[in-house]
Amino acid sequence: MAITEVTDQNFNEIVLQSDIPVMVDLWAAWCGPCKMIHPIIDEIAQEYEGKALMVKLDVDSNKETAIKYGIRNIPTVLFIKNGELVDKQVGAVPKKKFIEKLEPIL
Repeated sequence: MAITEVTDQNFNEIVLQSDIPVMVDLWAAWCGPCKMIHPIIDEIAQEYEGKALMVKLDVDSNKETAIKYGIRNIPTVLFIKNGELVDKQVGAVPKKKFIEKLEPIL
């Protein structure tokens, strides 16, 4: 599985310096909707391996990154390309919604 856990400390290196687009799943252990989308993110990670990177960031343990991107609700999935935020999806949505946001940045 191509899912990487990221932290405030390695976010820049893993996400912002990635040479392929990155989907960042911002979540917390207590968040029910976050748990609902984890299998979807895992599927996308397998289907897009080598084309896009999927990472997960626990907002309770990594507040700096959550504050930097103005995260007020979770789950939130950020779509980052060339170190820049290009789109985001807030809330638990079907897989199709994530793909619709990922495909244009590949």
